[in-house]
Amino acid sequence: MSSSTVVRPGGSGIPKPRRGSLYRGVEGMWSWVAHRITGVLTFFFLFAHVLDTALVRVSPDSYNKVIATYKNPFVNLLEVGLVGAVLYHALNGIRVMLIDFWSKGSRYQRQMLWVVMVTWVVVMIPTVYFMLEYTVQKMFGHAS
Repeated sequence: MSSSTVVRPGGSGIPKPRRGSLYRGVEGMWSWVAHRITGVLTFFFLFAHVLDTALVRVSPDSYNKVIATYKNPFVNLLEVGLVGAVLYHALNGIRVMLIDFWSKGSRYQRQMLWVVMVTWVVVMIPTVYFMLEYTVQKMFGHAS
């Protein structure tokens, strides 16, 4: 945390009180927040996935019933969100490693964040299309 002192007009050495948040919302802070959120979401998905997959050994019939509840449009949207979260987390993780281990990483962290975001969008556009194509056709019928 920086402790820069803002001097009042007239040369008084009394620090001017700061207004607002300590964080100014620059790209690095938001990428940090998004990295933590996507990591937690991925963890909870993996936890639920291990639990429902463990049902196979306990009761295959119960497992089939649980899996059947996942076959609806809402869960399909959640799956798209999961893919987006995992993809962002992976791409940003590579960026974080470059910042940590490359001597020029911190100098180029902002440009690398834009590369991550553009790559994420370019990969997610066809991913969303193909993941939602079946659900949209099932809900609204074939276009032809």
